[in-house]
Amino acid sequence: MELRVFTEPQQGATYDDLLAVAREAEALGFGAFFRSDHYLAMGGDGLPGPSDAWVTLAGLARDTSTIRLGTMMTSATFRHPGPLAISVANVDQMSGGRVELGIGAGWFEAEHEKYGIPFPTTGERFDRFEEQLAIITGLWATPADGSGSFSHDGRHYQVTDSPGLPKPTQAKPPVLIGGVGKKRTPALAAAYADEFNLPFVDEETTSAQFGRVRAACETAGRDPDDLVYSNALVLCVGADEAELERRARSIGREVAELRENGLAGTPEEVVDKIGRYAALGSERLYLQVLDLADLDHLRLVAADVMPRV
Repeated sequence: MELRVFTEPQQGATYDDLLAVAREAEALGFGAFFRSDHYLAMGGDGLPGPSDAWVTLAGLARDTSTIRLGTMMTSATFRHPGPLAISVANVDQMSGGRVELGIGAGWFEAEHEKYGIPFPTTGERFDRFEEQLAIITGLWATPADGSGSFSHDGRHYQVTDSPGLPKPTQAKPPVLIGGVGKKRTPALAAAYADEFNLPFVDEETTSAQFGRVRAACETAGRDPDDLVYSNALVLCVGADEAELERRARSIGREVAELRENGLAGTPEEVVDKIGRYAALGSERLYLQVLDLADLDHLRLVAADVMPRV
């Protein structure tokens, strides 16, 4: 099981806060540093205010050396697909090929209202999301030598004879798709994803949704094992009960609730729960770290959990 760090900077973080966590995660051997792509706090004041995901990842691409970097998830409502493909390719170049694109249809209506971003109906958001996946992956796949071009004639986006430049350093940055939709989400994952992620769901939901994705792959003629399957869970680990209580209070949560719904408890409890998710087919866990100042939290996981999973 690969452990990755996942942050929510819209809740309140400077670039330096993110850099400190990313560098510590890199030094401790975590597989990746991911951040959300949101422009509004979900509770609390969110000071000093939101930061743009791809701007900060560009900085981290230069300020880190080996750790992989990505979004969970970039909202397809925030950017046109062509410019997004360019941004991701640029950051991939800046990082030496360490970038991954998590992308979704978008869901948080309030942030769209507060920052003047159109928020279509659910159906239209998924239609746009599907077209974005086709365009982004199509642009990256277009030959760099000028021997071909990319066009797309969709309902929401039209691309005509694009050279598909610039190219990422990787042949194709991994694309992550996630969610619990029963039909369209598995179909899109089968068509476009390199990794399928389930955020903040229990073991029963994980088993059922992984099964739907695997079935969608088979329907599409794709080997279900071509995908990486992963989960994201809020992290709250303590060496003892007092430390666990302190960490839960610092993020405004109850220990009992975190034990039920997150990855919480002593290292032994957490290792056991990770094993249960692994038995369902999960290969990566994104550890949602909410207190970015508590680097000892990451050190505890690296010392007492990571070697055992």
